[in-house]
Amino acid sequence: MTHAAPVSPVDRACLRQRVDKALTEFLASQRARLTRVDDALVPVAEAIEAFVLGGGKRLRPAFAYWGFRGAGGMDTEAVVTALAALEFVQASALIHDDLMDRSDTRRGEPAVHRRFAARHRAAGWGGDADGFGDSAAILLGDLCLVWSDELLHSAGLDLRAAARARPVFDEMRTEVTVGQYLDVLTQVTGDTSVERASKVARYKSAKYTVERPLLLGAALADAPDDVRATYSAYGLPLGEAFQLRDDVLGVFGDPAHTGKPAGDDLREGKRTYLVAAAVEATDDAGRELLLSRLGDPDLDEQGVTRLRELITVSGALARTEQRITTLTDTALAALAAVDLDTEARQTLVDLAIAATRRTD
Repeated sequence: MTHAAPVSPVDRACLRQRVDKALTEFLASQRARLTRVDDALVPVAEAIEAFVLGGGKRLRPAFAYWGFRGAGGMDTEAVVTALAALEFVQASALIHDDLMDRSDTRRGEPAVHRRFAARHRAAGWGGDADGFGDSAAILLGDLCLVWSDELLHSAGLDLRAAARARPVFDEMRTEVTVGQYLDVLTQVTGDTSVERASKVARYKSAKYTVERPLLLGAALADAPDDVRATYSAYGLPLGEAFQLRDDVLGVFGDPAHTGKPAGDDLREGKRTYLVAAAVEATDDAGRELLLSRLGDPDLDEQGVTRLRELITVSGALARTEQRITTLTDTALAALAAVDLDTEARQTLVDLAIAATRRTD
């Protein structure tokens, strides 16, 4: 007797397929729109299509959708289409993040700024190829943010639901943007405190990955205050745990799964909780080594291995893993505080596990 493989929580209610369909249709209409302006914009449409449709976990629409369903919302294609707008917020953040970090790759493919720099060189255009690539990435990231707004308000939502969703959507985009700034600021000021690392994680990733999508779904369903409070109590710690897993993967992840070179966060000088914990726990020699090599773009494989060993021996890796577990347990306990749709509750539990145990 054979058993079907369990359905991923992101795939329940055919959600991933439906989100991808909404994104594909929207991007097709935008490609036609850009082409009417100038054929030179076709590579812009192609790059955004490749970035948005070529990968991504679809976690943010999943948290929003099951937050909506958990609060009693009735499934419609308009709701799924509206929640697909979260993928354009994510695309904007990643395109800009890769540029700021000078990352070469994303999901195993050239980062957008590298893609357009290569296009410049191949065409033999005048001026600086890297400067052109940087400019293109800024503009494509901005365009994705514009399109997130457009997809949300053109999804066909009831006007009252759209009005309830708007403040949550706006707050989320503000938070992720200021979180990105705090991340950049922390790298140049050299602040390696655990408190600063936690705040950056909370605003740069945690809130817009879990809490705000949940609250967006709650707003669309017109959820009562106790449900919204529960979603925040679940979403904030889970979002931080998600980011901490990201931080671990940025140092210890397998490039075959992450799509980025091993130890990329070390080369980029990320002042993550993992790094802050190592700085706090290691001895003077270890601290000097870590801080002197952190942010070195020429850090080779041997250097990455040495810093990985230092982080592990200091106890920072174990401390980070324990914090992931604690935060996840806190999030799951919060779900018991309010009455939710049974299927939605179970899916939110499964999403929490998927988000914090992933390898990519």
